[in-house]
Amino acid sequence: MAKTITCLYENQEQLDHFIDNQELCDYPNLLIQVFLSKIERSLLLQLQKDISSRLPFATVIGCTGAGEIIEGQMIENKAVISFTIFEKTELKSVLLHQDDYENSYDMGKSLAQRLVDFDTKAMLVFPAGANVDAQTLLNGLYEGNPELVVAGGLAGSNIKSMEPYSFTGTEWTTQGAVAVALQSDQLVVESYSNYKWQEIGKSFAITKAKGKNIYSIDHKKPIQILKQYLGKGFVEDLPDSANEFPFIMKDKGEKVPLFILDILKNGAIRVNREISEGEEITFAYPDIEGIVGSSLENMKQLAKKQVDTIFVYDCMARKRFAPDFTEKELAMLQSISTANGFFAYGEIAGGNTKNPQLLGHALTYLALSENNGQKQLNRKLTFKYSPPVYLKNATALTHLMQATHNDFYLLNESLKVSEQYYESLFNTNTDLVFSTDLNGQIKNVNPAFEKTLGYSKDEIIGKSAMRLINSEDVPKVRMHFSKALKGKEQYYNVDIQSSSGETNLFQIKNIPIIVNDECVGIYGIGRNITEQKKIEDKITELAYYDHDTGLPNRVKFTKQLVQMLSRAKKKKRMLAVLSIDIDRFKLINDSLGHFAGDMVLKELAYRIEKALPSGSYIGRFGGDKFTVVLSKDVDVEEVMKASKMILQEISKPVGHKGQDFYVTASIGVSLYPEDGQDEHSLLKNADIATNRSKNQGGNRITFFSNEMNDQAITRLELESYLRRALQKKEFYLMYQPLIDLETGEIFGSEALIRWNHPKLGLVSPADFIPLAEETGLIEEIGSWVLRTACMQNKKWQLLGYDSISVSVNVSAFQFQQPGFLKEVKRALNDSKLEPHYLTLELTESTMLKNVDYSIDTMKSLQNLGVKVSIDDFGTGYSSLSYLKNLPINTLKIDRSFINNLRVNTSDIAIVKAIITMGHGLAVKVLAEGVETKEQIELLKELKCHYAQGFYIHKPLLITDFEKGLKDKAVLEN
Repeated sequence: MAKTITCLYENQEQLDHFIDNQELCDYPNLLIQVFLSKIERSLLLQLQKDISSRLPFATVIGCTGAGEIIEGQMIENKAVISFTIFEKTELKSVLLHQDDYENSYDMGKSLAQRLVDFDTKAMLVFPAGANVDAQTLLNGLYEGNPELVVAGGLAGSNIKSMEPYSFTGTEWTTQGAVAVALQSDQLVVESYSNYKWQEIGKSFAITKAKGKNIYSIDHKKPIQILKQYLGKGFVEDLPDSANEFPFIMKDKGEKVPLFILDILKNGAIRVNREISEGEEITFAYPDIEGIVGSSLENMKQLAKKQVDTIFVYDCMARKRFAPDFTEKELAMLQSISTANGFFAYGEIAGGNTKNPQLLGHALTYLALSENNGQKQLNRKLTFKYSPPVYLKNATALTHLMQATHNDFYLLNESLKVSEQYYESLFNTNTDLVFSTDLNGQIKNVNPAFEKTLGYSKDEIIGKSAMRLINSEDVPKVRMHFSKALKGKEQYYNVDIQSSSGETNLFQIKNIPIIVNDECVGIYGIGRNITEQKKIEDKITELAYYDHDTGLPNRVKFTKQLVQMLSRAKKKKRMLAVLSIDIDRFKLINDSLGHFAGDMVLKELAYRIEKALPSGSYIGRFGGDKFTVVLSKDVDVEEVMKASKMILQEISKPVGHKGQDFYVTASIGVSLYPEDGQDEHSLLKNADIATNRSKNQGGNRITFFSNEMNDQAITRLELESYLRRALQKKEFYLMYQPLIDLETGEIFGSEALIRWNHPKLGLVSPADFIPLAEETGLIEEIGSWVLRTACMQNKKWQLLGYDSISVSVNVSAFQFQQPGFLKEVKRALNDSKLEPHYLTLELTESTMLKNVDYSIDTMKSLQNLGVKVSIDDFGTGYSSLSYLKNLPINTLKIDRSFINNLRVNTSDIAIVKAIITMGHGLAVKVLAEGVETKEQIELLKELKCHYAQGFYIHKPLLITDFEKGLKDKAVLEN
């Protein structure tokens, strides 16, 4: 069962007393939400200090807002702290800064990567700052997590000169977001949101916009539109007033609010989401009757369910506009269960397959319960509300405005019917003719338009002309429309779909309509040129494309290759030309006939094209021969990968009349610039390489260059062996002793993998580890090493070497996997090894890939009790800048500094600096690659803690290492 208790913060003494009385220090899974509308940085810092000093392991998130909600009551200028105690739910939080990401979408994806796990049920998100696009952040969070329930609100400030804050227990941000994930398969989450808008007045067109900035509405400055329709007082009270009168726009078929965030220079405005030119918007006002009815219905449903606690995120505009209803609404929620939260400047709701949305004028809340066997309850609660007079008057006023708008709309429509634009032109022209206003809305069409496209005047007049064309053609048509508005005739071709769904190609002419020296609209004249275009395309097809497969023929392919070579020369990139010849295809033609052979070739052409990477181009040179050019990320390995995919697709059975046939292919490869500088040389040399493949039996890949061919074959062979090495038990571990320089005793070992292949013999880790990482096999191999090393170390402890420990190297690929922590736990559980006897060694480059993620994972490892070591320290370019933030136990000085370690050398200064830094950071320092007694003595003198290397001992087999353990010490002090 989840339980929430709250207090109003006064000072540290009062908070300490509250924590002691409620025995909050005893709970491991404690979520603390802090909300304050009194924006003082000193108060925030004091709060963080007071909470973290008493509850250092609690999860803390919060933000500033327009008021607080405590146990169903509204308050202001206070700091509310709610403590939610979970029995079965784990918590994980993070704070992100917008400046660390290219955009808000990437920040949202980072939230998902760092917080969402398989058992994450819900997430609370509190964005802060004008630079954060909250809706875009939610889109990034939602990608790949459609079942996740999201709630929360936008931090805000009721003082224009003060920035809003979002914060955790130790950090805060004015441009970023905080979030917490609730993780448990026992947690039941019910999400509710209540908001309804009604459109008022005419619709407007966005005539100039970029990103979230709107520069022109109906060809007027936005500030003029706002003053004209909403008055000067509304403009002066922005952005607070915008929450009560937003715009409404359509987004993916849904009507969503568009809030004004700020007024820019020259009368432009900035809104809360990106908007495109041509979008239609309308002023909106809260639908009071709908909001009340929907809210009461939601509460009736919620009252029937088991609810432990309710997190509430209400709108500041809702509180301003309808304080009476807001107060009673919160009291009703409190009658169901404890309700706490804050008043936001934008509310977040969504999840369970519905994309989370940033709302406005909304009440959103999460009802939580840790009883997953929920039963229907029979609470005898009554939810009623009688609106006061001022709300009833506001409702009547909105009805009046809407009715008046409808009257004006009907009047305007009747005026449109009476308008005449050169009727003779429309009625007698055999081409389709139409006219539009300045916004592209169709005003009139001629009979030829109706006959050709099948739309009646009633269906099409008043609609946007853009509805008749494909979405990909809209930018081009808008460009020509804009130029026509400036007085220039325009000609272009575009596909237009008729009412029956048939698409034809039309040649369109746009002519400006000029009245009193001013452009008032556009004429469009269109002629169907579909048949003419088909004839042109057929001529092109016969000249440039293969009749059987539809692929480019030799002429077309060669022209394309010339263009790709030209780009490759300018950008100094490699190209690969692949010549593909189907092996013994004559047998299929002889046995099945040429018609069936053509069918098989079509299927093979489809398979080859499907297997190609991006940046590829394929052609057929006649018969059973295909040619491909690869232009993206070309090197020997990538070419081999693509070629193997082609052979794999070709080798799949081909069905014909219930019978399966198997074919193979020979592939020859030439590379630009090594194997040719022009198209003719590359094609010729690729053919030569193909013939080599066929002469060796076919079903193989051959490079024109012998050196590259040998390299590719060797790599393929090694990869094939590597995939079976674990299964055949060809891997084994050796253990290199680690000694304590002060005592000279062995205190542990580093587990090192070795591969003994029956044909290749001992394969160097430098050869097979990179290949394992590239192919993804490193995860399985790394898991085996970790598990085996832990089990062996436990065996040594059972033999009496109680304090012996083991170090295991972890690859960057393995460390970044989401299941890595579980893999470590599994290895410890299976071996019964206590966590503090295991050290995981990570290279600096591993951490540099994602420092924040690395730090979180390292902290989780240390929370388990596992030690963390930085391997090869000193070789990374930013070591000193991030080292102080890394939760580590040991630094391993890279062997490159130890190799030349002598008195009066620069290396001794570097080693001394690293050791001194290690002492200052309270971490142990281990020197690797020790090979001489002089090096040992110098390391002792420099007070290095540990060492390993050939001088002490090379890596040992298990039996040899056990002999060393019996000696206890390997160095004389």
